[in-house]
Amino acid sequence: MSETTVENGKITEYMGKRVYDFMRWRKIAAVISVILVLASIGILAAKGLKFGLDFTGGTQVEVGYEVAPFINDVRTQLDNAGYDGATVVKYGSDTELMIKLPPEVTEEETQISATDQETVTPIGDKVVEVLRAGSDGTVTLRRVEMVGPQVGAELRDDGGLGMLVALVLVMMYVALRFQYKFSIGAVAALGHDVIIVLGFFALMGLDFDLTVLAAVLAVIGYSLNDTIVVSDRIRENFRKVRKAESEEIINISISQTLGRTFMTSFTTLLVLWALQFFGGELIHNFSLALIVGVVVGTYSSVYVAANVLMGLKISKEDLMPPVKEGAELEEMP
Repeated sequence: MSETTVENGKITEYMGKRVYDFMRWRKIAAVISVILVLASIGILAAKGLKFGLDFTGGTQVEVGYEVAPFINDVRTQLDNAGYDGATVVKYGSDTELMIKLPPEVTEEETQISATDQETVTPIGDKVVEVLRAGSDGTVTLRRVEMVGPQVGAELRDDGGLGMLVALVLVMMYVALRFQYKFSIGAVAALGHDVIIVLGFFALMGLDFDLTVLAAVLAVIGYSLNDTIVVSDRIRENFRKVRKAESEEIINISISQTLGRTFMTSFTTLLVLWALQFFGGELIHNFSLALIVGVVVGTYSSVYVAANVLMGLKISKEDLMPPVKEGAELEEMP
């Protein structure tokens, strides 16, 4: 190996780049990951996700105020009027509000079919009457929309199926692109990220709606991209670095991609923090899910995917190149 520095039997510098001993802490990282995953599963089993209107069904009422109201005051008015569990967020501007009523409230308001649009309008009118009673200015009903429980259940089932299909396709792609051990590591990392994000939402009791589901799928894509970059470098170094153990090759590969991983995560988080603080309540949970996913995904691409490769005892023999590439590899120093 050229341009290689070895200290205490381990490579500390390769091709002019510092090599950090990431795998030294892999057992501690594995324990942390297992604890986080098991805790997330336990929280999901005990508390479950707080599904939003998209998945449970219910009524969505959009109203406009002449003077910007206080959100907490509006929530109090609705609670006092018997609309327990109503979600109130700003919509578009400070004077526009979106109110989401859970299906239980909708059922109490009407015994007619939930799919009949005529049953929605009275609910909207009653909500507006309550809000007008507690407001000094004019309150105008903008729009009323109902999501039936059957539609919500269908969206929930399709969303869960979509995540499973995404994981299976990822595993197939990585297995074909690299090797089956890499695919197991990639899917383990993705499953790790998804479970922790879901566990976080269950723990905090945050609404899980279609926007959050979209964020979870985006986390899968983000984490996969990072994992593939690291995996590609691991495969390349297994072919280039001949006199090194698997642990050292993984350390070299992660160290070489560390700058790229850090800068990508940092710039992505800058955008997400901007959305979190200035994007409004409608995308608050969306950006929060992505923030948690990016942080956990960056960690998993280093300590979960690589850890699985170490556990599966990845070796040069697993990555023996085809005969067509053999001639080129023999010429490498």
